[in-house]
Amino acid sequence: MYSTELLKGTLKTILLKLLANQGKMYGYEITQQVKLLTADKIQLTEGALYPTLHKLEADGLVTSEKVSIGKRVRKYYLLTPKGKTATTDKVNEFFDFVKTLQLLLDPDLSR
Repeated sequence: MYSTELLKGTLKTILLKLLANQGKMYGYEITQQVKLLTADKIQLTEGALYPTLHKLEADGLVTSEKVSIGKRVRKYYLLTPKGKTATTDKVNEFFDFVKTLQLLLDPDLSR
Protein backbone atom coordinates (compact mmCIF):
# COMPACT_ATOMS: atom_id res chain seq x y z
CA MET A 1 0.00 0.00 0.00
CA TYR A 2 1.17 3.53 -0.75
CA SER A 3 1.54 6.31 1.77
CA THR A 4 -1.31 8.70 2.49
CA GLU A 5 0.99 11.48 1.33
CA LEU A 6 1.26 10.07 -2.19
CA LEU A 7 -2.42 9.25 -2.38
CA LYS A 8 -3.50 12.70 -1.24
CA GLY A 9 -1.78 14.36 -4.19
CA THR A 10 -3.33 12.05 -6.78
CA LEU A 11 -6.80 11.26 -5.45
CA LYS A 12 -8.68 13.82 -7.56
CA THR A 13 -6.97 12.56 -10.70
CA ILE A 14 -7.71 8.94 -9.78
CA LEU A 15 -11.40 9.64 -9.15
CA LEU A 16 -11.86 11.75 -12.27
CA LYS A 17 -10.22 9.15 -14.50
CA LEU A 18 -12.16 6.29 -12.93
CA LEU A 19 -15.46 8.11 -13.47
CA ALA A 20 -14.42 8.95 -17.04
CA ASN A 21 -13.79 5.26 -17.70
CA GLN A 22 -16.70 3.76 -15.77
CA GLY A 23 -19.47 6.35 -16.02
CA LYS A 24 -21.56 6.81 -12.90
CA MET A 25 -20.45 5.04 -9.74
CA TYR A 26 -21.33 5.07 -6.06
CA GLY A 27 -18.81 5.38 -3.24
CA TYR A 28 -18.36 1.76 -2.23
CA GLU A 29 -18.17 0.74 -5.88
CA ILE A 30 -15.38 3.29 -6.39
CA THR A 31 -13.37 1.93 -3.44
CA GLN A 32 -13.72 -1.63 -4.68
CA GLN A 33 -12.81 -0.78 -8.27
CA VAL A 34 -9.68 1.11 -7.17
CA LYS A 35 -8.69 -1.81 -4.97
CA LEU A 36 -9.24 -4.27 -7.81
CA LEU A 37 -7.44 -2.23 -10.49
CA THR A 38 -4.41 -1.64 -8.25
CA ALA A 39 -4.19 -5.18 -6.86
CA ASP A 40 -4.86 -3.79 -3.35
CA LYS A 41 -1.99 -1.27 -3.55
CA ILE A 42 -4.46 1.60 -3.22
CA GLN A 43 -7.25 1.26 -0.70
CA LEU A 44 -9.44 4.32 -0.38
CA THR A 45 -10.98 5.12 2.98
CA GLU A 46 -14.31 6.84 3.35
CA GLY A 47 -12.47 9.65 5.12
CA ALA A 48 -10.47 10.33 1.97
CA LEU A 49 -13.04 9.44 -0.68
CA TYR A 50 -16.12 11.43 0.28
CA PRO A 51 -14.48 14.78 1.06
CA THR A 52 -12.73 14.56 -2.31
CA LEU A 53 -15.95 13.68 -4.14
CA HIS A 54 -17.72 16.57 -2.39
CA LYS A 55 -14.90 18.94 -3.38
CA LEU A 56 -15.09 17.78 -7.00
CA GLU A 57 -18.84 18.33 -6.86
CA ALA A 58 -18.43 21.82 -5.37
CA ASP A 59 -15.96 22.62 -8.16
CA GLY A 60 -18.52 21.59 -10.77
CA LEU A 61 -16.45 18.64 -12.04
CA VAL A 62 -18.77 15.95 -10.71
CA THR A 63 -22.48 15.78 -10.17
CA SER A 64 -24.46 13.29 -8.14
CA GLU A 65 -27.83 11.63 -8.26
CA LYS A 66 -29.64 9.55 -5.70
CA VAL A 67 -31.17 6.28 -6.82
CA SER A 68 -33.51 4.17 -4.70
CA ILE A 69 -32.71 0.48 -4.76
CA GLY A 70 -35.34 -1.25 -2.68
CA LYS A 71 -35.19 0.39 0.75
CA ARG A 72 -31.67 1.71 0.16
CA VAL A 73 -30.64 4.94 -1.50
CA ARG A 74 -27.37 5.08 -3.39
CA LYS A 75 -25.66 8.28 -4.35
CA TYR A 76 -24.05 7.95 -7.76
CA TYR A 77 -21.34 10.31 -8.97
CA LEU A 78 -20.70 11.19 -12.60
CA LEU A 79 -18.58 13.66 -14.52
CA THR A 80 -19.92 16.94 -15.81
CA PRO A 81 -18.72 18.29 -19.18
CA LYS A 82 -16.31 20.50 -17.22
CA GLY A 83 -15.17 17.37 -15.36
CA LYS A 84 -14.40 15.57 -18.63
CA THR A 85 -12.11 18.41 -19.71
CA ALA A 86 -10.52 18.54 -16.26
CA THR A 87 -9.87 14.79 -16.39
CA THR A 88 -7.81 15.12 -19.55
CA ASP A 89 -5.89 18.06 -18.09
CA LYS A 90 -5.22 16.32 -14.75
CA VAL A 91 -4.09 13.05 -16.38
CA ASN A 92 -1.74 14.91 -18.75
CA GLU A 93 -0.38 16.95 -15.84
CA PHE A 94 0.20 13.79 -13.83
CA PHE A 95 2.10 12.01 -16.63
CA ASP A 96 4.25 15.09 -17.13
CA PHE A 97 4.92 15.19 -13.38
CA VAL A 98 5.98 11.53 -13.38
CA LYS A 99 8.42 12.19 -16.24
CA THR A 100 9.84 15.13 -14.31
CA LEU A 101 10.24 13.00 -11.18
CA GLN A 102 12.08 10.40 -13.23
CA LEU A 103 14.53 13.08 -14.29
CA LEU A 104 15.17 13.94 -10.67
CA LEU A 105 15.21 10.45 -9.20
CA ASP A 106 16.99 8.55 -11.95
CA PRO A 107 18.64 10.86 -14.49
CA ASP A 108 19.98 7.83 -16.41
CA LEU A 109 16.43 6.97 -17.51
CA SER A 110 16.16 10.26 -19.42
CA ARG A 111 19.00 9.38 -21.83
